[in-house]
Amino acid sequence: MERVTIIGSGPAAWTSAIYTARAQLEPVVYEGAMTAENQALGTLPMGQLALTTEVENFPGFPIGDLEAYLDNAIAKDRRMMMPPHAKAGVSGPELVELMRQQAVNFGTRILSEDIVDVDFNTKPYKLFTSGGTALETQSVIIATGARANYMGLESENRFKNRGVSACAVCDGGLPRFRNKPLAVIGGGDSAVEEADYLTKFSPMVYLVHRRNELRASKIMVKRAMEHERINIIWNRVLAEVLGNDADGVTGMTLKSTIGEPDIQVAVAGVFLGIGHTPNTAFLKGKIDLQPNGYIVRPVPFRTNTSVPGVFAAGDVADDYYRQAISAAGTGCMAGLDAERYLASLE
Repeated sequence: MERVTIIGSGPAAWTSAIYTARAQLEPVVYEGAMTAENQALGTLPMGQLALTTEVENFPGFPIGDLEAYLDNAIAKDRRMMMPPHAKAGVSGPELVELMRQQAVNFGTRILSEDIVDVDFNTKPYKLFTSGGTALETQSVIIATGARANYMGLESENRFKNRGVSACAVCDGGLPRFRNKPLAVIGGGDSAVEEADYLTKFSPMVYLVHRRNELRASKIMVKRAMEHERINIIWNRVLAEVLGNDADGVTGMTLKSTIGEPDIQVAVAGVFLGIGHTPNTAFLKGKIDLQPNGYIVRPVPFRTNTSVPGVFAAGDVADDYYRQAISAAGTGCMAGLDAERYLASLE
């Protein structure tokens, strides 16, 4: 019988583990499995942060050489598997590894399996793992995150973190993008917001949409149409990301949706603004979800879900902010909510 079971391994999961472990609740974290299926889906352990090279906006990590600290703070066997330190602040893999280590230091147990099914109909709750085992738990914190949607191009995958991104707020201010032309793929509110944000750093942002009319709200369409630094390319889809090993992304090939010839546009970055998919497939019919798949949190300013004793933290319930710092914040909240729930049972 577990008291707290945490599903996930991003900032929300590790923060909730830190708080519940310090409260002597002996949490267990199911961080996910290193499988080809998870790799294809973009749901490998350590979350989206592990796919981000440079992190400039997480408080407490200004630019600097952290190599000695990383060597001292992280267990040697884990440190040996990490990419070399860039000596320019913290990277995504380094940051999430530090969070994991901090949770371990307080006694968190970690299992490298996926939770593939749940039974919330009776107490204690039952969770079923990818390894074929079942466990019982008094409370659950779901922190499985959401994965960015990509086009599925081979060239797109080749240049991820070298000019291809799915988060303008995360990456737009990086040196590789500053004062260079950039592109956003998509036509909804998210894509227009990404394009608008990138104009803070770029002299020209190309907004590429497959139709001749944006899907975004009227106010967002007006903003895009009137912005002097946003150039909308209609009736085109991304066919190939162009670049090389030395420079990363240098351009893109756009295919016409109305039969016109392909065109090439020089850009230093390609940002995908075609949405995110929450990792909640295993929860359908077991817990209340929004139409877009995100977990419903019915109590304002709390991490409660529709099932008592089951809490949701991070991007799995957040279709608006989707930042490492906001995920970590709700991880703290979920840890405290779980502690208070268990106290009420006793």
